[in-house]
Amino acid sequence: MKRILAVCLCLMMLLPALAIAEDTQLRVWHDCDEGIVSVMEARVNETLAGSGVSVAFEKKPGMTDQMKLYGNDAVNGPDMYLFAHDSIGMYAAMGITAPVSDILSEEALSDLLPMTREACTYDGKLYQVPVYFETLLLLYNKALWEGEIPGTTEGLYEYMTAHTDAAAGTYALVNQHSGAYNVSPFIYGFGASIIDESAQPHLDTDAMKEAVAYNSKFAALQADGDYNTVTTLFNEGKAAAIIGGPWLVSGIRAAGIDLGICPLSGIKLPNGNGLAPFSGVQGIGLLRHAAENKRDAVEKALTALLDPQLGIELAVNSGCAPANTRSYEDERVMADEMIVAIRDTAATAQPMPNIPEMNVMWGPVESMLAAVNKNGADVDTAAAEAQAAALQAIADMQ
Repeated sequence: MKRILAVCLCLMMLLPALAIAEDTQLRVWHDCDEGIVSVMEARVNETLAGSGVSVAFEKKPGMTDQMKLYGNDAVNGPDMYLFAHDSIGMYAAMGITAPVSDILSEEALSDLLPMTREACTYDGKLYQVPVYFETLLLLYNKALWEGEIPGTTEGLYEYMTAHTDAAAGTYALVNQHSGAYNVSPFIYGFGASIIDESAQPHLDTDAMKEAVAYNSKFAALQADGDYNTVTTLFNEGKAAAIIGGPWLVSGIRAAGIDLGICPLSGIKLPNGNGLAPFSGVQGIGLLRHAAENKRDAVEKALTALLDPQLGIELAVNSGCAPANTRSYEDERVMADEMIVAIRDTAATAQPMPNIPEMNVMWGPVESMLAAVNKNGADVDTAAAEAQAAALQAIADMQ
């Protein structure tokens, strides 16, 4: 009897150790802001408490190179990764990732903003769980801007004409007018697109040429257009407004500017469409080896990412616009003017293309814009040259 009791006691002492051994910690690589990631890690692990699963985020500068090296390495590589959605196609083409929609049910994904789901979908499948997103906005200095923000681009142009004095170095509105990302509100607002899902570029279409020509008249009333120039002009009070995103806000507030925020979706083009900027979504993707070998743990972690409380805490603590629609039911989230403006812009925002070929499109688009805006090139000629350059760049990828 004593022997039996001793054996039972030993087994009881081993149980905690066995439970610990069965716990699974998933490694999540990222190259994001540490403050944002710390909020995510704490919230997700709190949701997972008692499940036998936890997540550990590790910062990896140069994520793409790191993923190329270790994406298939189940020992030294990550199980999941946090990164911008426009890399999804590249990673999928490398064969290192697996669709999260193969693990999560449609019901589990139903609360996500449609635009964020579109952004994270590649080849018909969802490859990331969207967590938060950002878009371009119209940011203005309340002390300098006179009256309301016009509701049309023509009204905006009239205001710029009346309030710009380039000779004196003061501007109504500045923008990176020859950057593809910052001109996207015009491109997609006119119904044009840079490239489609089948990797066919569309730089010489009538809609694209109309957008480029229309943007050029605004560029003529703006400073030269590189990032540092336009940001400095706004922060130094030499421009009343700027087209930019939430990444500018800390510098603007440090400059003591009383910041106003306007969603671009509410500013209508002559065709009646709202300006339609690119959007960037940060999401959690899944490595193929983890999907195959740690499916139960992965499912628990991905489900925890869909908890609306994660979006609430990211909004309240880090100023991130949640991808989960239910997060906006919290009054603290809705009290943030920046977040609400980003959410509203999601109505017209276009996700950056996530196919690998998009990586070689930025150069031809920006060469076209610079030729027209800075060198006075004919739009038809610039568009034809850009289309030819894009086709060649894509062919060179093969």
